[in-house]
Amino acid sequence: MTTPADLCTEAEIQDMVHTFYGKARADEALGPIFNGMIHDWDEHLATLSDFWSAVLLGTRRFAGMPMPKHAAMPNLKAELFERWLALFGETTDALPNRALADAAQEMAKRMARSLWYGYQLSRDPSQPLTELRPA
Repeated sequence: MTTPADLCTEAEIQDMVHTFYGKARADEALGPIFNGMIHDWDEHLATLSDFWSAVLLGTRRFAGMPMPKHAAMPNLKAELFERWLALFGETTDALPNRALADAAQEMAKRMARSLWYGYQLSRDPSQPLTELRPA
């Protein structure tokens, strides 16, 4: 069984985060959203690297709360979460470390689903939740 310490290095996480968000920023659908919300990309990438380090390695450097920030965003749609997952999958599929790729993809699917559910509930809790389509 792979332990967090065996899964990957901090450098691999940082490379994954920077590569993925480079793609997301350039993406036709996601770019305008990210670029409109993020004003200091160096700081945000460091925060995201800390987030993924916490998720994948169990470090405790990330202390933020992603749900309220995502729930406050206007006009998010399932297709945007699905696009995020597709780009993330493209990024992780290209990683040479398969254990990292698999673990990151599984966590990304869980996070996207959770954020999408939370977003829907924050908008209209009386409506049934819709699922994300698999990437």
